[in-house]
Amino acid sequence: MSQSPSPPPKGFNLRRRFVLVASQYNAKYVQGLITHCTAELRALSANATVSLRRVPGAFEIPLVVQKIAQKQAVDAIIALGVILEGQTAHAQFLGNVVTHSLQQIALQHGVPVIHAVLSLKNEAQARKRCLGNKINRGTEAARVAFEMANIMARIRR
Repeated sequence: MSQSPSPPPKGFNLRRRFVLVASQYNAKYVQGLITHCTAELRALSANATVSLRRVPGAFEIPLVVQKIAQKQAVDAIIALGVILEGQTAHAQFLGNVVTHSLQQIALQHGVPVIHAVLSLKNEAQARKRCLGNKINRGTEAARVAFEMANIMARIRR
């Protein structure tokens, strides 16, 4: 990923509905993503509705994302989680499965699914990307979600 944050999309004071699906695992870092993501969505549109669904871990995120995509009218779903690399390949396998699943859900249901389930080497990277302000992936995920919601609205017209 880029070392510089993406610029905020051109803001509109539109009614948009976003659902965040966030892992409870690595809670401190995921909460940083949630906080930054929610703040950015509210800054981009005061009329946005933002709701949060919590799941036990990253592996459980795609199932809840899928159910939301099937049953709710949303402008975008934002998946938030942190997978820290350990001494085995488990984190890599988990990251690959989550990535593939989220993409399939987006394609199947035609709903933007923003992938902010981060696979990180260590806690230093997690602090920088989840808690810091310079390169916060929660902020970036909000900007992508807002822009995708606008793109999809234009396509549907």
